[in-house]
Amino acid sequence: MNLRNTICLLFLILSFNLKAQTQSFNGPSWLAPKHKLQTSEEAVKFVSELMDKMTLKEKIGQLNLPSIGFDVTGPILSEGVEAKIDSGWVGGVFNTYTPNAVRKLQEKAVKNTRLGIPLLLGYDVIHGHRTIFPIPLGLSSTWNTELIQHTARVAAKESTADGLNWTFSPMVDISRDPRWGRVSECAGEDPYLGSMVAQAMVDGYQGGDLTNARNLMACVKHFALYGAPDGGRDYNTVDMSRYKMENDYLPPYRAAVQSGVGSIMTAFNDVNGVPSTCNTFLLKELLRKKWSFDGMVVTDYTAIEELIDHGLGTEKEVAHKAIRAGAEMDMVGESYLKYLEALVRENSELENDINTACRNILLAKYRLGLFDDPYRGLNNQWQEEILSKEHRSAAKQAAEESFVLLKNKNKVLPLKQDLKIAFIGPQIKRKRDLIGNWSGAGDWKKAVSIWEAGSAIKNKRYALGCNLIDREFIREQLNQHDGQIPEHQDPKTLIDDALKVARTADVLVVALGEAFGMSGEAASMTQISLPEEQINLLRSLRQLNIPIVTVLMNGRPLVLNEVLELSDAVLECWFPGTEGGNAIISTLLGKNNPSGKITMTFPRNEGQIPIYYNHRKTGRPFEQDQKYTTKYLDQPNEPQFPFGYGLSYADFQYGKPKIQLKNDTLYLEFKVENSSKVSGKETVQVYFSDEIASMTRPVKQLIRFEKRMILAESSERFNFSIPVKDFGYYDENGVWKWEAGSYRIHVGPNSENTQMIAFECK
Repeated sequence: MNLRNTICLLFLILSFNLKAQTQSFNGPSWLAPKHKLQTSEEAVKFVSELMDKMTLKEKIGQLNLPSIGFDVTGPILSEGVEAKIDSGWVGGVFNTYTPNAVRKLQEKAVKNTRLGIPLLLGYDVIHGHRTIFPIPLGLSSTWNTELIQHTARVAAKESTADGLNWTFSPMVDISRDPRWGRVSECAGEDPYLGSMVAQAMVDGYQGGDLTNARNLMACVKHFALYGAPDGGRDYNTVDMSRYKMENDYLPPYRAAVQSGVGSIMTAFNDVNGVPSTCNTFLLKELLRKKWSFDGMVVTDYTAIEELIDHGLGTEKEVAHKAIRAGAEMDMVGESYLKYLEALVRENSELENDINTACRNILLAKYRLGLFDDPYRGLNNQWQEEILSKEHRSAAKQAAEESFVLLKNKNKVLPLKQDLKIAFIGPQIKRKRDLIGNWSGAGDWKKAVSIWEAGSAIKNKRYALGCNLIDREFIREQLNQHDGQIPEHQDPKTLIDDALKVARTADVLVVALGEAFGMSGEAASMTQISLPEEQINLLRSLRQLNIPIVTVLMNGRPLVLNEVLELSDAVLECWFPGTEGGNAIISTLLGKNNPSGKITMTFPRNEGQIPIYYNHRKTGRPFEQDQKYTTKYLDQPNEPQFPFGYGLSYADFQYGKPKIQLKNDTLYLEFKVENSSKVSGKETVQVYFSDEIASMTRPVKQLIRFEKRMILAESSERFNFSIPVKDFGYYDENGVWKWEAGSYRIHVGPNSENTQMIAFECK
C-alpha cells in the first residue's frame, strides 16, 4: 500500500472514531465517556509514514507477541525469540522484567532491526507487582474505589521501575458462579460495582497520560463474557441472550473503554457458538463500531491456535478468521507469523486487516512514548520504590479494608491483647498463600505471616492442628504446578497437639482456607467448602467450649454452614497480600475495624449455584405457604450471605430515606447513625427496582454506593442525585431505553436488608 492510500485509510478511521466520540451518549450516566483514548494528528502522521516504509513481513511481525523470561502461563514457551526480534518479527514480549533483562531485549529491537521499532513489554500485574495487594475479589470487597485506584497506581510505579510498560489487567469479567476459579480475579457479580472498579483500575494504571514513564498501559480482559462458562468450568462455552449480555456482563468492559483503556484482550470461550478470538460481532460491531474503541486488541495465550480445538479449521484457516474478525496481536501461538503472508497472496484484501492491526499496535507504542524513549524505566532510577514503606502501608490498608466480618457472636471480636491466645491452623505460619494466585513478581518470603505479625502478643501459643489438604489427588495436582503444599503429617497427632495447646488458652484463633492454587486460572471446583480435615479440627476444638475465631483465607465464596456453627466469629480475609498478617492481627485486636462487604453471594450449598442477588423476576415468586412457586424443597432460596453483606465492630442504624424528583433527577437523602463507642467505616448501598417494564427486570439492582467513616456516637447524612435515565436498561438489540412508570428505591447495608420507598417517573 502506498503512502497516499495509507494516509487516506488512517484518516478515515480517525475521522470515524472522532465522529463517534462526539455523538450524544445513549446510556446510563455512569457509563458515559470519561477520558476516551485519544489519537492525535501527529500520531496518525508518524504511524502512516512508518508503515509506508514497512514490508508486509515487518507489519506481520508487529502482530507477534511471544513469551520469554521468568515464567510461563500456558502450555507453550516461545522459541527463538531473540532471533525473531533481530529479524523484526516481534511486536512485543511478555514475562520479562527487571531493567537489565528488559534493556537487552529492547536494544535488540531498536538497534538490530531495520526500522528500530521498540517493543511492548508486558506482564501479568494483577493485584500488585512486587508489593502484593489482596486478590481482586478482596479489593472489590473494600468498596473503596479511590483505594483500588491507588493500588493500581502503586503497581504501575513498581512495574515501570522494573522496565514494563503494559499490564494484562484489569480483569473485569462478571461472574455469578463461585465454582469458577477465576472469581478470585474479578470484582464479583454486579455490573455497576464492576464498572466502578474497572474505571478505578484503568485510571490507576494509566494515570490519564500514557506518555508518562511511570504509567502503564492497561489491558481489560477477557472480552467477552469469560466469567459465565457452562458448569463454572474454566475455558468452557458461553451461551447468553443479548439482553442479559448487555445489562449484566458487558458494562464493566464498556466502562473501561470509556475510561480510555489502551488495550483489550480476547477471551478463550466462545459466545453463542463463535469463539471470542474470531467473533466479528464482539470485536468489530460492538467494540470498534458501537463503542468507538481506538486501542489495540491482543489475544489470550495461544487463543488463535486453540480455535482449531474449537473445531473451526486448520491453523491457517483460523489465522484467517482471527485477523478478519479483528484479533490484532497473536499471543505466543505465532499463527500469524506462519500464515498471514501466504494468506495475503491468496487474497490481497487481507492486507487491509493486517494494516489496521499494525496501525493500532504502533499507535499504542506511540501513546506510550516509546518512539521518543524506548528505554523508559530501564536505568534503575526507581528501584528504591519497590516494596517501599509507603507501598507496604498501602497494602496493609487495602487488606484491612477488604476483610469481611461474617459472624461475631457475643462480640467476641475484637480480642483483648492480654488474653491467652492459641493460634491454630495451617494458615497461621504459612506465607505462600498470603499473596494468593496471580501474584506475578511478588515474593512470598517477604510477606508477613499471622504468627510473625503477632509478635507483640505475649500470651500466645501455636499448633498446626491439621494438614492444609489431606486429599492426595488434589495435593499432587497442585504440587505439580508449584503448589508448595507441605508434606502430609498424621492427622490424629496434629489434632491431639492442637487440643493440648488449646486447653491453656482463653480464646482460639483458627486460620483455615484454601491453598493459593485451589482458586485462580484452571482451578474450578465442584465442591467449594473447606477441606474435611480443617472442619474436623474445628469439631475437635469446639468440644473445649473455648471461644473460636475462625480466620479464612481463600479466593472464592465458600460454603460455610458447619464453619459458622462451630465458630463464634468468622473473619473472611481472602488472600490478603504482602501485609496480610499485619492486617489480620490489627483487625483481631481492634486497631482496625473491619469494613469490607462481599461482592459475590455466598451460597448455602453448591446446588444453589449460580446464585446472585439481582436475578430477574418470575411469574411465580416464592411464597412460603404455596407449593407451585420458585423454590427448593430441601433448602431455602436465600443465600448464606447476600451481596453487599459485612458486619462491623460498630453498630449502624439507617434512618428513613427521603426522595424528591426534580428536573429528571431523583434526589435521595438519609442518615446513618453509629450508636456504638467504636468508630467505623460503613458502605451505604442504594438499589432500585423497576416495577412495570416492557421486559422482565431484576428484583433489585445496585445503582449507587458510598463508603464513609462514621465516628463513634455520631451520624452522617448521605445524599445522592440520580438521573432518572439511569433507571433504564438495554433492550434485546443493545439499545438503552428508559420507561416512565413505577419504581422503588432500596437503601441499606446490604442487598437483602433494605428500606424501600416507591415513586413514579413520568
